[in-house]
Amino acid sequence: QVQLVESGGGLVEPGGSLRLSCTASGLIMDYYVITWFRQAPGKGREGVSSIVGSDDSTWYLSSLEGRFTISRDKAKNTVHLQMNSLKPSDTGVYYCAASEYVVAWGSPDQYDHWGQGTQVTVSS
Repeated sequence: QVQLVESGGGLVEPGGSLRLSCTASGLIMDYYVITWFRQAPGKGREGVSSIVGSDDSTWYLSSLEGRFTISRDKAKNTVHLQMNSLKPSDTGVYYCAASEYVVAWGSPDQYDHWGQGTQVTVSS
């Protein structure tokens, strides 16, 4: 049974940093595309960043302006999302998702497996 577990969310002031983690069981990330999505209140899920397990290629939402970095710890079957210079507009529930193959990395319907989400709140 596949399980994705997110952690690392919380409350942070504008300009602060958080590091999210997504640990998988029941699948080996080497063979999957792992993507972080976020969902702000009243909005749909938005693709934030993605990493391809086979070659560690990465993609980012263009509006992030280089503030986020995705990485993978192969030994721990875990993907991290380092988020710096956080803004109130980054607030939302962050989910990780996995799929063996995607055509459009930022489309939620491309993903078969989802975590339960972790809340990120950026506020003073």
